Amino acid sequence: MLLDPHQLSALAAILRHGSFEAAAAELSVTPSAISQRIKALEDRVGAALIHRGTPCTGTPAGLRIARHAEDIGLLEAKLARELTLDQREGPVRVRVALPADSLATWFIDAMARAEDILFDLVIDDQDHSADWLRRGDVSAAITVGGQNITGCDAIALGTLRYLPTASPGFMQRWFSDGVSANSLAQAPCLTFNRKDNLQKSWIYAQTGSRLSPPSHFLPSTNAFVDAAIAGLGWGMNPESLVRRAIANGQICEVIPDAPLDIELTWQIGRVLAPALAPLTQAVRRAATQQLIAPAAH
Repeated sequence: MLLDPHQLSALAAILRHGSFEAAAAELSVTPSAISQRIKALEDRVGAALIHRGTPCTGTPAGLRIARHAEDIGLLEAKLARELTLDQREGPVRVRVALPADSLATWFIDAMARAEDILFDLVIDDQDHSADWLRRGDVSAAITVGGQNITGCDAIALGTLRYLPTASPGFMQRWFSDGVSANSLAQAPCLTFNRKDNLQKSWIYAQTGSRLSPPSHFLPSTNAFVDAAIAGLGWGMNPESLVRRAIANGQICEVIPDAPLDIELTWQIGRVLAPALAPLTQAVRRAATQQLIAPAAH
């Protein structure tokens, strides 16, 4: 089934901005024209594509078609590069799923290295970013090593090192008699969201116990560091983000020299991999500079 590219652009713009008016502004047409394009597309596929509301959201069919349109745009951009054509209307848009910690520590550098790309980032816990790629909701993802997805190219990027950190005052209050399974079960910890298992994984690695300590839920990488400095709790923070605070004595390692290393993998749909080769190259270069090199196998 061939779909009209103007209708596909209208659908994608509505889902990006959440309204027909904003989509019209982006595409330099009237809201009426956007409405007509969507109606024609819905008639063509025989299904509703948009939930009209504030904001407008996509139906399952609408989201799938929008992803198809994005994929077509990437492939057309690749063809234009190969034929040295200058007929593209602008940068391509790429949807990538990744953990917040990767965005806060090194992925911005990769984005800056990739030219002619507009990014649509989906932030999810590192153990779940692979799910977005598996469902076909994104073109690529930063995942935890060992979760290779069928139909995707997987490239080992290196290790993001986490340190268990807390303020000196917090250490004195909760760990004055040492860090043990008993004290860890009682001391408040910082948790990014209910999918975040970093703290529990570190506890298990150190004590062999599966504990569920009292937790503050803080879905912000920077707030995680600030909360540790403020003494709200202890948490696993990327080493690069807490290096200065440790040197200044604002926080310290809960147990010295006991990091948690998380291997990261860049996974990209095999069909789109050639079209996104420049992005993959940018990701690998940024990872090489800022992550611990992947272990040799």
